[in-house]
Amino acid sequence: MTKSLFAFFLLIPLCTAFGFSQTYVVSNVNVITMENEEVLENHAIFVQDGEIIKILPVHEPFDGDTFQEIDGNGAFVFPGLAEFHSHIPVAEHGDDTQLQEEAMWLYLANGVLRVRGMIGHRSHLVLRDKVDSGEVAGPRLFLSGPSFSGSAVTSPDQAVQVVKAQKAAGYDHLKLHPGLSMDEFLAISKTAKELKIPFGGHISLDVGLEASLKNGYKSIEHIDGYIEALIPDYSKVMDPKIAGPFSMLLVHEAELGKLPELVDLTLETKAWIAPTLTLFDRYFGSKPAEEYRDVPEMKYMSVDQVQHWINAKTPYEKSGVLTKENVQPYLEFRNMLLMTLHKAGVPILMASDSPQVFNVPGFSIHHEIELMSNAGMSNYEILKSGSINPAAYFGQEGEWGVVKEGASADFVLVSKNPLEDLKTLKKPLMVVMKGKIYDSDELNEQLDRIAANYPRD
Repeated sequence: MTKSLFAFFLLIPLCTAFGFSQTYVVSNVNVITMENEEVLENHAIFVQDGEIIKILPVHEPFDGDTFQEIDGNGAFVFPGLAEFHSHIPVAEHGDDTQLQEEAMWLYLANGVLRVRGMIGHRSHLVLRDKVDSGEVAGPRLFLSGPSFSGSAVTSPDQAVQVVKAQKAAGYDHLKLHPGLSMDEFLAISKTAKELKIPFGGHISLDVGLEASLKNGYKSIEHIDGYIEALIPDYSKVMDPKIAGPFSMLLVHEAELGKLPELVDLTLETKAWIAPTLTLFDRYFGSKPAEEYRDVPEMKYMSVDQVQHWINAKTPYEKSGVLTKENVQPYLEFRNMLLMTLHKAGVPILMASDSPQVFNVPGFSIHHEIELMSNAGMSNYEILKSGSINPAAYFGQEGEWGVVKEGASADFVLVSKNPLEDLKTLKKPLMVVMKGKIYDSDELNEQLDRIAANYPRD
């Protein structure tokens, strides 16, 4: 039977606790599909069994079953955000899952609906199954296995066996850390390509950026390796006392004439960039570590965890590395690299490296968004890096990361148009994950519960 939305559907307040069926409509919303920059004003999104089945103007008749209605009150809908470089907490014992479940809520409460874990553990596979089944609330999880590093890899043959084991275990991605020899790296690359499992991460100094790209790196984390590839005297790169953290002290020696060649190679090899700007701004920035202790979102972390982060940064401060004279040119250089790659068409993944130094899950993505904007990315391209791009990265375009018919019902409601105001992303009115609704009251209750687990004096 043909039905008119406002003539038939029961209006349910936006922030009411929801206990209704999997069939509903979110009406009176402005939809940003992310297929383009158009805003579909005053539309309704029909959801059935976790899938978007129809998007229509509010007053347009709809042929279909009875739907319960949620009045969106003019909110803006977009597909949500991503954290595509995370370190999901580990549960060493089967019942030691508190930190994992808290991280999942922190992501959801910040509108982060898709997460790529970048240092894996067998407990992450269990967590992913629980999230997929609905036992645990959380975003979509894409998992890397335990990382391949100079200390974890003992030979090319051993590396091959680990690649095979991680593929068989069900991991989605391989994470590479520094310290690999060229032979070890090539063994990993060859086997990963044969098994069709993507890999990426840091660039090992003995391998270098060019060889990493030419041999199949899918994602370059932290824009790693570009500065080093631009330094004419590579011996300086190899000496951490001369180079500083992530070659901070060498940016003034970079030969930019080679950058176009590296950009072309990145495009040619179809590599992606996960910039993690906020990691460098906070960990290697000139703001003193102690000043982060009372940043509001730190209340969702234990006192010991925050102290651990302070302890991680303090040695760089004491060594004199993190002066404004060193830090500012370095951060500006990284922004230049990001925008050069972005403007050339290299796809960007929204990523903040949480929970790493002073980057609290979920909250750190909003710091990343601000820094991406300051670097020069448009609001649409920033949103794209957290929606369309992550889906394309795993070859799942149209399945999620977009608000369209046939896609998973993964979306977020906010009060203002994020194409005009990115700050509105910080306060979701409602989060929908695979059709399940989390209203603002529930999200805030979960945040309060987590904060209560870590009381301060």
